[in-house]
Amino acid sequence: MSEQLEQAKEPVSRLLAGPYGHPFHPILVTVPIGAWVCSLVFDLASLVVDRPGFLTQGSQWLIGIGVIGAGAAAVIGLLDLVAIPSGTRAFRVGLLHMTLNLAVTAAYVAGFVWRHNTAGDDTAVSPGPLVLSLISVATLGLSGYLGGMLAYRYGVRVANESVQAEGYRKDR
Repeated sequence: MSEQLEQAKEPVSRLLAGPYGHPFHPILVTVPIGAWVCSLVFDLASLVVDRPGFLTQGSQWLIGIGVIGAGAAAVIGLLDLVAIPSGTRAFRVGLLHMTLNLAVTAAYVAGFVWRHNTAGDDTAVSPGPLVLSLISVATLGLSGYLGGMLAYRYGVRVANESVQAEGYRKDR
């Protein structure tokens, strides 16, 4: 295995990024992904109920939770990114993944502020914030695909093959 590939499998900081074989970034991203997808579900549901205020308010809370979670995931993700050797395809994919995630987070911050003007109203989500959420979730899906490529195709922060092979030896 090349030294560059080995470097991308090791954490920069075990305390912050997670120990070898147990990176923190994949578990942290579940918070913003889950919160933002649920906020979109709340937005859509607000269009079909009689008193949608609780759904639009809940959606705004979920957006805020997602932004906070995205901040934590971004810090740990950056630690994983710096372990990837620059000038490689994996590094370029990591940069694109990071850029898309930062853009999505910025869009949700903007959406949170946009919605703040109607906070407390008992109305359904307005078309502008809804479209922004739809675009943001779609972009988040693309970024997630790239994150999966980093882990499953390029093996970033994934155990090296000799360690993985231990899981496939037959017990006697």
